[in-house]
Amino acid sequence: MENLLINLNKALEIMGIDLPEAALDKLIDYLGLLIHWNRAFNLTAIRNSDEMLSKHLLDSLGVLPYIGEGLILDVGSGAGLPGIPLAIAMPHNRFVLIDSNGKKTRFLTQARIVLGLENVEIVHQRVEAYSPMKDDHRIYFDAVVARAYASSNEIIKNTAHLHKPETRILIMQGKLDESIDVPGYVMKQSHTLNIYGLDAERHLLEIEKTH
Repeated sequence: MENLLINLNKALEIMGIDLPEAALDKLIDYLGLLIHWNRAFNLTAIRNSDEMLSKHLLDSLGVLPYIGEGLILDVGSGAGLPGIPLAIAMPHNRFVLIDSNGKKTRFLTQARIVLGLENVEIVHQRVEAYSPMKDDHRIYFDAVVARAYASSNEIIKNTAHLHKPETRILIMQGKLDESIDVPGYVMKQSHTLNIYGLDAERHLLEIEKTH
């Protein structure tokens, strides 16, 4: 794990991301948990720790500059990507990680406990049926982020009931596809992400609610 920490430090420096030492240690601890649980639960097809570093940790942290402040929903979080790395890097934000797969949310719950992530809530549910309330009022999110678990149009439709006019909708992609065909939503901007150690296209779509 020491080599992974050295590589993480180097990669984040090149990517222009500055995190405190405690956050770096926690990111490596998360990677260790993922490697351990993956043997039994098949959380990700990637087994090599160096690949996990670039394809999971660094890929997740690549969207850090675009997340903003507030209450963040990670849709189809799976093994906690990008939600857990972002929650470690942004302890002042609150994150809800939602997934319909029970074994993955069990891992997320354990990771939350072990890593002491008090700013993270785990939800085992389909996002279409998720309607959070507080004091008899519907909760809306400041940002919704998804790692392209479905098409952009499906992600927008499935989470529309959780958007307010100001919600930032952020969809991570490999090959760029800017086609948005959902009434009331438009493409605001797309960003090319340069992820250290990842020799593949990575993009982020910023989508805006118009009414």
